[in-house]
Amino acid sequence: MSYISPSLNFLITTVKKVGTSLTRDFNEIEQLQSSVKGHREFTQAAFERTAKGLRAELQKGKPTYAVVTDGQPQPNAPHFLVAPLDGMLNFIHGIPYFAISVAVVENGVVTSGVIYNPATSDLYFAEKGQGAFKEGFRSHERLRVSSRKDLPEAVIGLTSVADGIPAFENVRLHGALSLDLAYVASGRLDAVVSRNNSAASVAAGMLLVKEGGGYVYEINQKDIRSDDLASVLASGNLIAVNANLGKKLYESLNK
Repeated sequence: MSYISPSLNFLITTVKKVGTSLTRDFNEIEQLQSSVKGHREFTQAAFERTAKGLRAELQKGKPTYAVVTDGQPQPNAPHFLVAPLDGMLNFIHGIPYFAISVAVVENGVVTSGVIYNPATSDLYFAEKGQGAFKEGFRSHERLRVSSRKDLPEAVIGLTSVADGIPAFENVRLHGALSLDLAYVASGRLDAVVSRNNSAASVAAGMLLVKEGGGYVYEINQKDIRSDDLASVLASGNLIAVNANLGKKLYESLNK
């Protein structure tokens, strides 16, 4: 990618800046000799600090944009959809699979997004019409969905066991939906099936998958090639999948 827009660069800079405190908190939680309740309280405090930091930085850069951390996106006003700590249970248990996810929504359309795992420094970003990328030291890696064609061989990410009905053979429950979507965009997962998600946790990842050459659609949506991500956000249910498996996965889930 030869050009990163000022808007996307602002997002990248912001999540990395705010993510430093989350990294410190994650390193500290592994040293805590306290109860599970203590871990949860510490993690909730980390969540709130991250949310506060993101809100302050985002509104400083774009004061006319609202910052939405829960609830549904606002169709008529430009805003940020923010998940300050996606994968909270992993964080509590010292598992380095969690992320900050931030998406820009303008005129009801997700125009850019960033997903950042502070524990591993993995950062994924996309801008509508410009492709999806993973940040690199010297150059950025272009993301492409997998080319797998056979559903029985596909590795599918779920957010709960119930998502896998009918059962799939190779499933993963990683515990951070935003990162799972980034994994679909990069070909590490062939698909993700998720129900009852937060719009803030999926907005940036949906754009990554689309820009990586995949499909994103609502579980009961017959036209899987539709570019209407707004309906997916509103429904809370989604399938993200490579182009070869899109129709097969839809048919499997809607028998």
